Amino acid sequence: MSAEELKRDRSRRARAPQPRAIARHGRLRQSRAWKTVLGFIGASLAVTFVATASVAGLALYQFTSEVADNSVDINGAVAAPIPEIGAYEGGFNILVVGTDAYSDREGSRNDVNIVVHVSADQTSAVAVSIPRDMVVRFPGCVNPDTGKTWGVGTFPINNALLYGGLPCAVTVIENFTGLDIQYAGMIGFDGVANLATAVGGVQICLTKAIHDKKSGIDLEAGTHYLSGWDALAFLRTRYGVGDGSDLTRISSQQAFLSALLRKLKSEDTLTNVGKLLSLANVARQNMTLSTELSQPATMVAMAKALSRIPTDRITFVQYPGSTGGTGVYEGKVQPNMNLGNRLMDAIRSDQAIGLDSAGDGRGAELDPNAPPPADPAVPDPSVTPDPTTSPTDAPVLPEKVVISGIRGQTAADQTCSVGRG
Repeated sequence: MSAEELKRDRSRRARAPQPRAIARHGRLRQSRAWKTVLGFIGASLAVTFVATASVAGLALYQFTSEVADNSVDINGAVAAPIPEIGAYEGGFNILVVGTDAYSDREGSRNDVNIVVHVSADQTSAVAVSIPRDMVVRFPGCVNPDTGKTWGVGTFPINNALLYGGLPCAVTVIENFTGLDIQYAGMIGFDGVANLATAVGGVQICLTKAIHDKKSGIDLEAGTHYLSGWDALAFLRTRYGVGDGSDLTRISSQQAFLSALLRKLKSEDTLTNVGKLLSLANVARQNMTLSTELSQPATMVAMAKALSRIPTDRITFVQYPGSTGGTGVYEGKVQPNMNLGNRLMDAIRSDQAIGLDSAGDGRGAELDPNAPPPADPAVPDPSVTPDPTTSPTDAPVLPEKVVISGIRGQTAADQTCSVGRG
């Protein structure tokens, strides 16, 4: 190369934009800047991402290189397994994070943190929401700017992104829960609005009206179909539901998630790649995925596992905690480690999680107008019996473990959000 050509080449490289890195155990692959993102709505994509957009991995082959460029290494030198298409052996854990940052602002926080666990026998799943203000022990994260470890101490969990990006959130939540998180994704709020529209809207019900100027939601009691930005406003509302806290907002979000998942399963979206192409495109444009999770084979295999799980064995729970504490817990959420450890022990043991009742009675409660649950002993008249099988061919599912005091609901529970009127 001549001196003049070398000069022009250096000039081009100097003008090229330099991406910022995210780090956990060291310097990691680059992640693109986000378009407008808020944290409260990560919950709506958590289960949807795992249970639906992942199925579209077959269609995502055309996007593989673009997604790979946007992936983040969370496992360091130990790579999570990438299964063969159509099979996923054993259980797995995924962390889904929602961030409150805008692309033109520093200091993003992980205001939504949901760990999704699928059992090794793939007969149950549980999604654990960890409140953003829950104070936990930070083991230390690598600062992506300096490469030094910082953030050692006790902090609200939503500081993890600030201290070290998505890998730091994984480190902190692994340390807190004792779960090994193999996969992670970070999502933006405009994707929620687009996704709610792509699935044709989600039906929700309110036992009392919601009027919240902060989130922009204004709904009377009753049934509503929400899509686009209306769905976003509903998921963001805190002051309009329950007691106005983030804890009752999580319960309201779980009512939305359950309705969304029931709709997707009833329309066979979980197994129809054609229906999911637009959802896959939304996910591609609005999510940052860990390296292994960006692989289409992983997405397809996970979705096949989840599509076989009945809705009454997919449980949404909230990590137990309380407000009104003192010291580092003043104005924050103090974890109930006794209940929390029992919940995590059950999850690590792959036990299906049952509940005392559906909803927490403050942010969400059972829909008084919902039809009674079907009696499993009575055949469904809408289903044509398979002459090649008999009732004895049905697998015997493990019993659920009920930990009194754990709040949440299954995807089969038809609940309503409780507005503040």
